[in-house]
Amino acid sequence: MTRSLGYFTDVALRRQEGSLVQVLPDSTVVRSPANPTFWWGNFLLMPAPPAPGDLPVWEAAFRREHPQAAHRVFGVDVPGTALSGPVADEWRAAGYDVRADTVLTAARTQAPCRLNRDAQLRVLQGPDWDRALALREAVNAADPHGHEPDGYRVFARRKLAAYRAAQAAGHGAVLGAFDDHGQMLSGLGIFDAGDGVARYQSVETHPDARSRGLAGTLVHHAGEWAREHLGTRTLVIVADPDYHAQRLYQSVGFTPTEVQIALERRPQE
Repeated sequence: MTRSLGYFTDVALRRQEGSLVQVLPDSTVVRSPANPTFWWGNFLLMPAPPAPGDLPVWEAAFRREHPQAAHRVFGVDVPGTALSGPVADEWRAAGYDVRADTVLTAARTQAPCRLNRDAQLRVLQGPDWDRALALREAVNAADPHGHEPDGYRVFARRKLAAYRAAQAAGHGAVLGAFDDHGQMLSGLGIFDAGDGVARYQSVETHPDARSRGLAGTLVHHAGEWAREHLGTRTLVIVADPDYHAQRLYQSVGFTPTEVQIALERRPQE
């Protein structure tokens, strides 16, 4: 049983997407055989923050559970504060991004001040899934820290296939904002995690369509959709505290609730 709300929803959604979740005495292992390059579909969840000197032990455990993986990703299953001091220094020195993301919650959302009334909002169907892939590729290409295009396309296609299967099974939906020509300008997923909790996924806006109020409008619309179609009582979304998205989420009714600790090392060249 996870204790972090962020990881409770992460693990629940991975299960819906077909990932394998194995609870061991010292950790929880998440595996996504259908998408091996999905870092947060193939990770270890620690029961507590690592102590000084724990890094070699955890890396050995990761190699044992994910022997083919080029990445290294660990979650910490306690809500808390960011790792600091010698522990954080040790992991950073080994090439890890030591993150402390904000988990925000809301009982319901409110319309943003900049409500977009021009875009068409809908649950993805049929050819919309190809448009969603094009959106994700455009966002990745515009990101200075984005991933290699060919490998990212494979990952994104597999990830959307998992979302599509979860949507078909009634667990939630991917919603998009479209222009009059059918181009997908913004998109996100929202899925039921159980216990009346729904989690947002992958809020993205096309680089050429930003500053139009699309993301805030879609986040609000998806929250109302989840309340109606999933019976959601608590909406959960996760944001980088140093990125503008957290302010956007707070503007539509979300409140910071806890900190989600993550340790992530990209595949080494």
